[in-house]
Amino acid sequence: GGMSRGPPGAGNLNDLPDQSPRVRSAIAELRRRAEAEPAQRWSQPLADSFLVRFLRARDFNLDLAWRDLCYCWLLLVPEKHIRNSNKQKCSCMWYPCCNALKSIYSSGQWDPNLFTAYDVFRVSLITSELIVKEIETQRNGVKAIFDLEGWRFAHAFQISPAVAKKIAAVLTDSFPLKVRGIHLINEPLFFHPVFALIKPFLTEKIKERVFMHGNNYMQSLTEHFPVSILPQEYGGEEVSIEELAKEWTDFIMASADYLQSISLVAQ
Repeated sequence: GGMSRGPPGAGNLNDLPDQSPRVRSAIAELRRRAEAEPAQRWSQPLADSFLVRFLRARDFNLDLAWRDLCYCWLLLVPEKHIRNSNKQKCSCMWYPCCNALKSIYSSGQWDPNLFTAYDVFRVSLITSELIVKEIETQRNGVKAIFDLEGWRFAHAFQISPAVAKKIAAVLTDSFPLKVRGIHLINEPLFFHPVFALIKPFLTEKIKERVFMHGNNYMQSLTEHFPVSILPQEYGGEEVSIEELAKEWTDFIMASADYLQSISLVAQ
């Protein structure tokens, strides 16, 4: 309808609260499209709070929000939800800053015999679920730091073209987060061919937002992040990774019920 291209002044919709009539009508239209799609069977009714994320992330452009919702369905529905054992295996941290949440993933810490590349990526998806809960993040986007220290051939070997395509889809299109920057540190040389697999599936905009810092990242990270929010190990001044990891684990555990309630995965 008339909203497809975003109504006049769609930019200001992002400033309106979820309960405002214009936001509610956009949510209703997105839900109508989702429910009218015979191929898609969501395992639970779609919550307003879930749908509004897609709209906020796309500045209320209904066509783009709808496309993202379809991608999200393709990605999430066939997969079983996070297994309990994953919780201890992947350390992630979050902390709010300047209205954008940053997350730091230690990707080298997963055991390739126990977890597939997609398992690890799914943990990222689920943590993204928690990050997008914050309305400020839906508006302002996210920057992530991936620490690839300890990455081995076994990890790289698991990133097939199909997995690469899924990862690229989430980075570019199908998750209601605006990706403002992806910063890789300690990446080994053989990571470059792995990234070359993912790169063709990325949009130009996302390609410009991927930064490889190598081992010499202390200085270069501070060009993108204020030192007040970086962990000490990455050139920051205030908190250590250990403190952040504990805070993040507590946060994930406290959010377990929430994750269950918004899980779109057929149990």
